[in-house]
Amino acid sequence: MPPYHYPEGLESDRLITRHLTKADILVWSDFFKEPDAIEFFPMYHNKPCEESAGEWINRQLARYTNQEYGMQALLEKKSGLLVGQCGLIAKDIDGIPELEVGYSILKQYWGLGYAAEAARLFIDFAFEHQLVESVISTISPGNMKSIRVAEKNGLAFEKISIWQDMELCVYRLHNPLLVPQ
Repeated sequence: MPPYHYPEGLESDRLITRHLTKADILVWSDFFKEPDAIEFFPMYHNKPCEESAGEWINRQLARYTNQEYGMQALLEKKSGLLVGQCGLIAKDIDGIPELEVGYSILKQYWGLGYAAEAARLFIDFAFEHQLVESVISTISPGNMKSIRVAEKNGLAFEKISIWQDMELCVYRLHNPLLVPQ
């Protein structure tokens, strides 16, 4: 998958995106304070919240620099508040380069449909710009909330895979805008 830098400022009905900055670390540390939020991120268990947030955001900043996509801040249009993150992530699954849509929402905004809305925004961006033939989401088998988000956006279960010593379900959606040759 060739390097690609994608823009900030994508908009849905209720959200607008922007690139993350180090200034977001303090707010994003709230994500790591919630055991429910990090249940499926074992690498962040037993770490200080601000350290975890710094690692997370620094990984996204490196992705921007290396033109490997990355999660973006999700801002609620009405309030301007950071409600979560979503974005495209270049990932190697079973030796195959893939483009994943990832999403994480601050717990106080769970249940409002922001994850599905944001994921759809990035899926549509990937397909409209013909970046890939399909988009995936990798989800821990017990993460029913994320599975519902994926299924709501039309991603279907494909297989179980091991990634960084974790068992993950791979969900996939093919680009309907590509015409088979």
